[in-house]
Amino acid sequence: MKGRVVVITGGASGIGEACAELFHNEGAQVVVVDKDALQTSHQDLVLEGDVGDEKTVQAHVNVILKNYGRIDSLITCAGFSTGTSVTKTSLDEWNAVLQTNLTGTFLWARETAIAMSKTGGGTIVMIGSQLAFAGGKSNAAYLASKGAIVALAQTMAIDCAVDRIRVNALIPGAIETPLLSRSFARADDPDAARVRSISRHPLGRLGQPSEMARAILFLASPASSFTTGSCLRADGGWLAG
Repeated sequence: MKGRVVVITGGASGIGEACAELFHNEGAQVVVVDKDALQTSHQDLVLEGDVGDEKTVQAHVNVILKNYGRIDSLITCAGFSTGTSVTKTSLDEWNAVLQTNLTGTFLWARETAIAMSKTGGGTIVMIGSQLAFAGGKSNAAYLASKGAIVALAQTMAIDCAVDRIRVNALIPGAIETPLLSRSFARADDPDAARVRSISRHPLGRLGQPSEMARAILFLASPASSFTTGSCLRADGGWLAG
């Protein structure tokens, strides 16, 4: 990835932060986009703002292009959940989750693809979830957004192939991130919720952000040059069981 320009939304924590560190170590120019972003040694450019706001996304892409002239890879890690069932999810909660998780992914992917089409192509990696396939309790908006991201990655892979843009989705299991910690904290018994989650993984543990970052590196790099429209499972065996 030496010299490549890599944009990571939600890059201030969790999987996104691990990606920023790994891609920086691989020689990439790393641009982190996050509402709570702080400059670190793993970031070459930090942009703050709402990933689900169209004008903000367009402005950020223009800044990146002004600074670097191109975008080689996009990784859309920004996301959150509210932990409510369908009947208890308000419209405001629904809209807020989809605005960040799905609309934010769409806007960044669209604007990045437009830029990539003018510079010879690139790679886009979207972050799905094992729950998009397996289902889950009391997380309606989050699961709906992740299922839509899988479908978006597949259709975008077809749309953008002509422009030499590869689009894939990573399907993580339960990963040790602040988002997962907040999810456990919402449970009546957080410790029991953690144990249940671990038990769903045949490997017998939760995943680490650094493990997801390495899988994302494969999808974003030339190592996966004949891979597009795919869903790479890095879920500790959750979906196999």
